[in-house]
Amino acid sequence: MNSDHQAPATIDLQLPAPEVPISLPPRQSPHSAKPQRLWLAILLFVTTFLTCLAAGRQFAVSFANGEAASVAEFAVSLKLLYKDPTALASGMPFAIALMGILLAHELGHYFASKHHGIRASYPYFIPAPTLIGTLGAFILMRSPIRSRRALFDIGASGPLMGFAVAIPILIYGVVHSRVVLGINSADADVVFGVPLVLRLLAQRFFPGVDPLTILLHPVGRAAWVGLFATALNLLPAGQLDGGHILRSFSPRIHRWVGWLMPGILLALGYFHWRVWWLWAGILLALRFLRIPPIYDQRPLDAPRIVLAIATLLVMILCFMPAPLWQSATSH
Repeated sequence: MNSDHQAPATIDLQLPAPEVPISLPPRQSPHSAKPQRLWLAILLFVTTFLTCLAAGRQFAVSFANGEAASVAEFAVSLKLLYKDPTALASGMPFAIALMGILLAHELGHYFASKHHGIRASYPYFIPAPTLIGTLGAFILMRSPIRSRRALFDIGASGPLMGFAVAIPILIYGVVHSRVVLGINSADADVVFGVPLVLRLLAQRFFPGVDPLTILLHPVGRAAWVGLFATALNLLPAGQLDGGHILRSFSPRIHRWVGWLMPGILLALGYFHWRVWWLWAGILLALRFLRIPPIYDQRPLDAPRIVLAIATLLVMILCFMPAPLWQSATSH
């Protein structure tokens, strides 16, 4: 994901889009840039890699035991971070795969920003003591996004790059997975949802098998996390990647969907996964933030429209109404 913090201004986005850029702000001198803080990016990367190692060891042990995940085993992994880090070696495949997917996503944003002359921070990873080891990553925009086409390129590059890296990793993970019929028993700690792309691969490699009974290899689980993060970032609202893409296509539709999307998530939370209520609140809060203006209102060209359709397909392939839940409380 990415974040921008330019000074707000007023612009009537309902006016017809001119073909010639208007009143473009001057480019900022590189000497006026804030320090990139490479040391902070490296520190967060290393810390996140360690928490992902702990998560990866848990998935490796759970996979060997025929379980989807184990909260107790994850607690053991966290203790090993300071007691015996070498014991986390089995978590390496998961950590490398997940960090690679997230890094590809953020570097997509970073290089798209550089291409359009927009100053951006290094990718900042977010470590977290959770079953997946991280809350993702982000970059900061340190200068204005000047055109709708730049807005699209920056918004779409991350999800498309991350998805492109995640798919071969997912295929490897599915090939090395196995069927465990009791994986969704009432005493299971966590049950993971199945995105459409995983269902399609399951039909190819495990024909006739219920996808919910396929125990993903830890590398496949890392790809699952990457797909889940991609789906969240492609929600078409606010200043998420999906919001950037939709706004670059139609500012008017972006405004309307910004109000509609929280309602959809509230419904999904009621019927499927209550965490969507939290996301609905986040999107509502983002709705009240002032969005920096885009000065060059030239519409997207044909190749970008094709890529916009591609991002919609990626969203459909990755999205899960119920990403995870506790089996004992599921229907």
